[in-house]
Amino acid sequence: MTVEVNAEETRMTEVIAVVPTQEETEKAVEGDEKVKDGDESKPKKVEKCSSYREESNFLSDLKEFEKKALNELKAKLEESILGDNLYKKEGPKKTHEKSVSDEKDAKGGDESEKAGKEEAQNEEERKEDGVDEKENTAQECEEEKPDAGTEECEEEKKPDTSNEEKGFQTDTEISLWGVPLLPSKGAEATDVVLLKFLRAREFKVNDAFEMLKKTLQWRKEARIDSILDEDLCADLSTAAYMNGVDREGHPVCYNIFGVFDSEELYQKTFGSEEKRSQFLRWRCQLMEKGIQKLDLKPGGASSLLQINDLKKSPGPAKKELRISTKQAIGILQDNYPELVAKNIFINVPFWYYALNALISPFLTQRTKSKFVVARPGKVTETLLKYIPMEEIPENYGGFKKENDFEFSGKDGGVASELIMKAGSTETIELPALEVGSTLVWDLSILGWEVNYKEEFVPIDEGSYTIIVQKAKKMSSQEGPIRNSFRTNEPGKVVLTIENTSSKKKRVLHRYKVNKSY
Repeated sequence: MTVEVNAEETRMTEVIAVVPTQEETEKAVEGDEKVKDGDESKPKKVEKCSSYREESNFLSDLKEFEKKALNELKAKLEESILGDNLYKKEGPKKTHEKSVSDEKDAKGGDESEKAGKEEAQNEEERKEDGVDEKENTAQECEEEKPDAGTEECEEEKKPDTSNEEKGFQTDTEISLWGVPLLPSKGAEATDVVLLKFLRAREFKVNDAFEMLKKTLQWRKEARIDSILDEDLCADLSTAAYMNGVDREGHPVCYNIFGVFDSEELYQKTFGSEEKRSQFLRWRCQLMEKGIQKLDLKPGGASSLLQINDLKKSPGPAKKELRISTKQAIGILQDNYPELVAKNIFINVPFWYYALNALISPFLTQRTKSKFVVARPGKVTETLLKYIPMEEIPENYGGFKKENDFEFSGKDGGVASELIMKAGSTETIELPALEVGSTLVWDLSILGWEVNYKEEFVPIDEGSYTIIVQKAKKMSSQEGPIRNSFRTNEPGKVVLTIENTSSKKKRVLHRYKVNKSY
């Protein structure tokens, strides 16, 4: 949970960031879904943000210069892997220096000084003998193969890129996020991964190639490929977690900063350099878990949606949090390019805007363009542009409940939307025609401030209407409603909403019928 990382892109997947201008904020948070005049009372599916679209990974959709850059990167990568030049080579171990160090620890300074002199003397002798050794080597070569002349010696001076001739096998199984990187293997996902590095470096092939090499080196040195097997920071399970998918199928990661308002948890997480290091490793682990849910193929959901909840967050006054945030930005942006589709900040406090100057220099323009900011009163409305109502957690105004057995799987039910004009009254009728069946429904009104009631109206005009929920005024702080009714006769449940405010209202609802058998 901390900070974006375009490479995070994901800042922890991006989490504290740059703030758009007021005009940009209004457009991003409020301007994408304007309600058109007309027949607004008819239920309709909730529309998604029109500007929310992941860049295509299909080769046919790429521009010519992008295709060219991809082919060039694939060629460089193929050559590097087959030539065993992708990773840094480890230098020879200085065994003599190590023995001197060990001797110093065992025998004290005098012995160390003696060893040092011997080393200097040996080094001088080696320098004096260096020219003779080279001459002897050349002479031996000529004596062993007089007929070949110096041809073979000349061949020995040429660089040999064939690992098979050197007596060992080239590792062609190098992969990243489970995707093989050797282009000649022909895996579709290879192009998708390489395009992420190209986009992060504006399709500059050499820069993208260096970024990829550094990422692979970092993963090797930090043992990232085995990080999923580690037990890290169990106390932070509520600080960041994966939950559901958005409208495009992207897995959603929630980063909850408010948990660090607890001084005890704050100290357990950031109280020392070692703890901060563990925190960063835990965040990388969460990122890797999210990547496991991606579909790294053309047309697949190949990036995450990040939700960063800043409610009750300790804020920039906490030095340790600032340090970890800065470190996370670097790690995630450098090693997880283009893995975040959008970075949404909700419940944004006043200090977030002041943080802009601090964090902005560490973020690329591409990363900044993915930020969406929502004030406390606009949380549900903003999330709805990107996430279906049935996938938004209940605590953010959505219909998704933990361990929900009513709406789950294929019976989840898709929410419908109704737009109410100011001062109007609307009814929603839910059919309940089978005797003994149970009708279950969810309903939420953005901003509420309406009068609301629920009734069961039987088909038989001689029967009585049953009040399910008596009329009451709903405040603006109300959460989603779930209710149910078991029918003893055919009829319908009628939900009546009276918009007493001077603003339009968005009503979202769904229902299902559990039949009796």
